[in-house]
Amino acid sequence: MTEFISAANLPARHAFFTRRGGVSSGYYASLNCSFSTDDLLCVRENRARAAGAFGISYSSLLGLKQVHGKSVVIVTSPWAEGEGPQADAFVTNIPGLTLGIITADCAPVLFFGDNGAVGAAHAGWRGALAGVLEETVQALHSLGAVKIKAAIGPCIHQSSYEVGLDLRNAILAEAPASARFFVAGRVDHFWFDLPAYCASRLLRAGINAEILPHDTYADEARFFSYRRKTLRHEPATGHQISIICS
Repeated sequence: MTEFISAANLPARHAFFTRRGGVSSGYYASLNCSFSTDDLLCVRENRARAAGAFGISYSSLLGLKQVHGKSVVIVTSPWAEGEGPQADAFVTNIPGLTLGIITADCAPVLFFGDNGAVGAAHAGWRGALAGVLEETVQALHSLGAVKIKAAIGPCIHQSSYEVGLDLRNAILAEAPASARFFVAGRVDHFWFDLPAYCASRLLRAGINAEILPHDTYADEARFFSYRRKTLRHEPATGHQISIICS
């Protein structure tokens, strides 16, 4: 059975899917939803299963070419599979569309506006630092949303996320107060709290976001993890999908 997790504060139909309930095998087992690798037919079936979990059509499920930036797309009409623009977030107020974000340690963030507009963002540390979350909020405001709710889905958590001095310096150069998101580890290494950092960026934009407690690195049975793959020197890993329906 295709497994997903829901946030308590998002009234829109949405899901943070786990890796369970798909047809892929090997390093992609089993609900890999990324077209970048894996067998194309398996990925299509996996994405169709995610769409089917909500009774929505496969053609309504849209995706982006994610690049760890801050660009946000305002969706006014659907596009064909694989033809999504380069961006890391999108928003829409068009009924019947479904926004899907792919992650494997970065934070998937889903948004719901009081006017029914929805959004989805891919927020790794680079994108969060660049301002992708604030840009998504602004895009929702441009569609008429006044009050916005957000949920930060399964991602790598502080106890699993050791980073170097360069990452910490980049974060602190933007806001020295962000030092609170780092705990010292080995020499010139730190443990970084990505979901709390994302939540702090959203709070600057006036949104008190919900943080789901699931650590993608720590829970191998339920989640893919790019860091786990890297530390094990594995050739590949799958990716979760998180969706929200307009």
